[in-house]
Order: sequence, then C-alpha cells, then structure tokens
Amino acid sequence: MTDVVLRRSPALAPFLTRGALLSPFKRPRPDAGFSRTRLVLPALRVDLARLAAYERVCGFATGDDALPVTYPHVLGFPLAMRLMSGRDFPLPLLGLVHTSIGITQHRPLPATGVYELSVYVAELAPHRRGTEATVVTGMRVGENVVWESRSTYLARHRTPTAPEPAPERVAPAPLPPLAEWRLAGDIGRRYATASGDRNPIHLHPLTARLFGFPRAIAHGMWTVARCLAAYGTPQVGVVRAEFRAPVLLPGTVTYGAEGDRFELRGGDRLHVTGVVNGGFRAGR
Repeated sequence: MTDVVLRRSPALAPFLTRGALLSPFKRPRPDAGFSRTRLVLPALRVDLARLAAYERVCGFATGDDALPVTYPHVLGFPLAMRLMSGRDFPLPLLGLVHTSIGITQHRPLPATGVYELSVYVAELAPHRRGTEATVVTGMRVGENVVWESRSTYLARHRTPTAPEPAPERVAPAPLPPLAEWRLAGDIGRRYATASGDRNPIHLHPLTARLFGFPRAIAHGMWTVARCLAAYGTPQVGVVRAEFRAPVLLPGTVTYGAEGDRFELRGGDRLHVTGVVNGGFRAGR
C-alpha cells in the first residue's frame, strides 16, 4: 500500500466528470488489477456550515458538538471518488451501486476536532450480478483510529458463467412502525448540495431515466442517516446497513425500529435494513 498525502480535500466535480467519461471503456471483472494507493488528508477540519446543512437535510439535531456517525463518510467521499474515477480502477463509476456500509465509531467525534482521514480500495470480489469493490475509510487522532467504515459498491455486468440463483431470503417481518415520512422530489438535490454526491440518478427524473429508474432515487447514505437520526444520536458503537431497494422520489416510506434493528419500507418493499450495537442513545 502506497500513501499519497493530500494538502486539501479534492473538488468532486472533476472526478465525477472523469469517471463518467471513462465508464464506457471500463471492463469490470473480479480478478482485475486496481490501485493499491491510500489517499491521506493529514489535518482535516470540518466545515461547520456544511455540517449544519447536512444535519438539517438528514434530520440530525443541529448545534451538537459531536459529528453524526455517518458524516465521516461524507468527508471521505471526495477521496473515494478520486480513486474510483481513475483509469486504474476497473469498475465504471456510472451505474455503480452502493450496496452496504459497516461503521465502527470508537469514541465521540467533536465537530471542532482535527483528524487524519484516509481512503483506499481494499478488494474486488465476485458477485452473482457482477463485481463488488470494498472501499475503506478511516479517521485517526494521532495514532488512534476513532472511526472506520467499509462500503461495498456493485458494478453489474455479465459474469463468465450463469449467475447462481440468489439464496432464498426469508422476508423479515416488518419492525414496529414509528414514523411515516413523505419525501419531496428535491431531497436528492438537497442532499447532493450538502454532501457533494451529485450522481445523476439522484437529481432529476430525466437523468435517472437514463439509468433505468422511472424517477430520481434517494441517496442510500441519506436513507441510513435519516434512520439513524430517528434512532438516536450515535456516541460509540457499530452500525451495519444494507441497501435492498431504491427509494423513488417523491414517495412515502415508513421508518421502523425495535431493539438494535431499524428499517425503511415503502409498503411491502424493504428499502434499508440495519443493526446498531454499542453506546447509542435510543430513538427520539
């Protein structure tokens, strides 16, 4: 692994453009080579105005000194895009689907703190629908890891052999419904402004249709953040979430939670399912 130290967080737009232009020329496969570079920001400070905008759109309380548990993912997103838009990353950026995230937070993260942020691609793996990449994001204070995540991203493509049938999943019984949320059609644009993730599938019905969606869809990380904002404010602990089905915008969804589990449903369709373990304050 080779570290590349950056002076500042890179602007997202050039990497999104580069990734879009290179996507048609990518030939994804699980045994492809990929960059073993780790990008490092050694002295990151949080922009408090952008943080407040993120908290508002996701439903977190504003004004708290602690960062929401999902916010370091937003801080690391430009670095991840720099890696995944490069020529040496074999999966096309366009159409890449965020399928899961696992987060471990070791201690509360002051919004006014100074952190070392790093991102790297850990592995490629075969998936019954194509190839999945694992991207690792970490934050340190001194020598201590204070936050880390592993995200998986799926590039759908034909596999050399017929894909194995998906293992039958017993549909979990719905969790007790706690809230119904009516989602406006502009939630994707609002989250994009706060987070920097301007994937066209989230912005407008027209651009979403280019990728096979009838309407714009909500960002997966917005759905998880919105659920966690309802579940409670994270202090330390572990979050695991899977993105099962896209949330179309506008739309109505039901948030449910019980014990350490939470979910987001639209009618009988399960969109997001997650588990929380550790020192989290129970729902509000």
